[in-house]
Amino acid sequence: MSKTFLVEVSARHVHLDRKTLDILFGEGYELTPVRDLSQPGQFVCEERVAIVGPKKTIDKVVILGPLRPSSQAEVSMTDCYALGAVAPVRESGDTLNSTPIILKGPKAELELKEGLIVAKRHIHMTPADAENLGVVDKQIVSVEVDTSRPVIFKDVVVRVKDSFALSMHVDTDEANAALIGRAGCQGKIVEA
Repeated sequence: MSKTFLVEVSARHVHLDRKTLDILFGEGYELTPVRDLSQPGQFVCEERVAIVGPKKTIDKVVILGPLRPSSQAEVSMTDCYALGAVAPVRESGDTLNSTPIILKGPKAELELKEGLIVAKRHIHMTPADAENLGVVDKQIVSVEVDTSRPVIFKDVVVRVKDSFALSMHVDTDEANAALIGRAGCQGKIVEA
């Protein structure tokens, strides 16, 4: 289990479904990809939205493509404090009974009845990676990161899918605490 992998920062972002994109940007609007992400088929979009909370608005939040089955906003705990919202720590896509939030685009704003979460730290990997690392889908592991301020992240969920590329995602608060820069760092599973 000594194989290392990239640990990346997943900053605040939103995922939109077709209906939400149509409301925020106009009927039939198409997202404009500007940069590919490390996960195959995932990309940063030129378009931005605002996340409107009870206390504050966070402007110019990046949209990640492609479109998803449902809309959600993934933020850090620090963002939650700024917004004045309490969001659950969840895996991306698990928005059932999560925190309501307002998204504001150039054409309109929309209140999501649920959808604000703090994304649970996780490792993307293929079935071959999982076999090589001795783990299985949905297993919880601990990961040590190699920085000038080493940290062991516990409660990291393994996510296995053929289309994934091997990398771990932490949010901005976690990255700052461990001095993980924009280029990321190397990590390894130390407890499975």
